[in-house]
Amino acid sequence: MNRRTFLVGALTAAALPRLVDHVRAAAAADREGEMIYRTLGKTGERVSAIGLGGFHIGQQPDEQESIRLIRTAIDRGITFLDNSWDYNGGASEMRMGKALRDGYRGKVFLMTKIDGRTREAAAEQIEESLRRLQTDRVDLMQIHEVIRMEDPDRVFAPGGALEALLSGTSASPGTRTPRSTAGCSTWRPPTTSGSTPSRCP
Repeated sequence: MNRRTFLVGALTAAALPRLVDHVRAAAAADREGEMIYRTLGKTGERVSAIGLGGFHIGQQPDEQESIRLIRTAIDRGITFLDNSWDYNGGASEMRMGKALRDGYRGKVFLMTKIDGRTREAAAEQIEESLRRLQTDRVDLMQIHEVIRMEDPDRVFAPGGALEALLSGTSASPGTRTPRSTAGCSTWRPPTTSGSTPSRCP
């Protein structure tokens, strides 16, 4: 063992207990009952460290079982609920919307995702998600499956989906879709123009 390896090992061994204590203290500082909570990025929103995904919620044979699962999760402290416009042909959002009746909507941070790449398609999907979820707002809206090289350019282009997210404009002329926040984040692949990572609020 050389001197450098020895020093790195010694310093790591000395620092590790302190790091573990710091992590434990941070976890204990924001715990309620059995659940740990965290601040979501730079939003300032406090959410549960464990979230409930929406995809599987649309697959139970009995819709009432899905509703019970969602409400039980919320009753046990889960506040971060994920969904998407295309999960199970919309069944996931519809079931979650029913589960969030009777005051449950006010207990959660609700997010969903859309697939539309144009302003018009995105606006239509946003409206449909709001109807299914039985709410006038979602707390976080994301662009789903940005997996093709051209997807970021389509979303950020004039007339792209980002315009619908940021403007709040619905697909119908003269109307607006109320939402509390609309968020997106994506990495734009390097191009000949030297594009950089792009983010929006």
